[in-house]
Amino acid sequence: MSSKAIKIVSLPGDGIGPEVCREALRVLERAVARAGRKLDVTELPIGGVALDAGEEALPERTRLAAVQADAVLLGAVGLPKYDGQPGNRRPEKGLLDLRKALGVYANLRPVRAVPSLSALSPLKAELLDGVDLIVVRELLSDVYFGEPRAIEGDRAYNTMSYTKAEVRRVAKIAFELARRRRNHVYSIDKANVLETSQLWRATVNELHKEQYSDVRLEHQYVDSAAMDLVKSPKKFDVIVTGNLFGDILTDEAAVLAGSIGLLPSASLGDGPGLFEPIHGSAPDIAGKGIANPLGAIGSAASLLDSIQLPEQARAVEKAIDQVLQAGHRTKDLGGNVSTDQMGSLVCKALESL
Repeated sequence: MSSKAIKIVSLPGDGIGPEVCREALRVLERAVARAGRKLDVTELPIGGVALDAGEEALPERTRLAAVQADAVLLGAVGLPKYDGQPGNRRPEKGLLDLRKALGVYANLRPVRAVPSLSALSPLKAELLDGVDLIVVRELLSDVYFGEPRAIEGDRAYNTMSYTKAEVRRVAKIAFELARRRRNHVYSIDKANVLETSQLWRATVNELHKEQYSDVRLEHQYVDSAAMDLVKSPKKFDVIVTGNLFGDILTDEAAVLAGSIGLLPSASLGDGPGLFEPIHGSAPDIAGKGIANPLGAIGSAASLLDSIQLPEQARAVEKAIDQVLQAGHRTKDLGGNVSTDQMGSLVCKALESL
């Protein structure tokens, strides 16, 4: 058993970020202690709080600490007062720069329908029964990073761009995940319209033929997939798609879980992973103690997987399930449990396992 402390960089960020990040760290600390390990946590600014302090959205000291960490836990980024500001003066620029600095090219977003929360979804319960999928979203290319990009007078443009290497590396993760799940990958694109999607589809097919012919592969256009996510979500196992399409589809998939506040994510590459809930900063409820921390706590479970503590990761996931099955709910789930109370409940459930 290693005695070396696990170096975590905590980036609470904006809005409800500090509240949900605090609870995730509480659970993470207890889970790590169960494994006989300790955390070494460094908290640093990113996003709007960094801009408020007169720094860049991703301060250099934050970037340096993040790339040297074992893992990075992020709360949320974004503040309305920076809407309409130039790109380099927006909180979200800090997140994009952080992803690039860490080299996290694959964003994994699991979506599982919890039976006890089916009433919170706008979909019928019979459509949700058995839903268990994961979206693998490419994270470092597409229109979010493509050049050139600009606003020039009455015209604005962004560049959607992919290379074969960028597609292969994210598709490889999707195929490997499928082998550990139900062995089925849906590759989502818009190959009937976009050249980037034509390259995407050809590259996924090439990799499939070379290394993963045992995995069932299907292709689907993004508009059709968006419809099927709410019409027949049980058909999906692993979805792999580009940055833009993945951003939209994963937010849509939140209706399957009942609340966007429940969904975790893990961004992985060749260095430290980045773990964050998929919800935004929700500044309208910040400081009220009503934010749902379960997405952040679920992200902490994914973080535990990344530092080779899978047993503790599964324990955290079981603790979350126990708390929900016992009927505990934050306001977004129709209850009155506070943010810190929900964190305490998960910690208590974790200790009982």
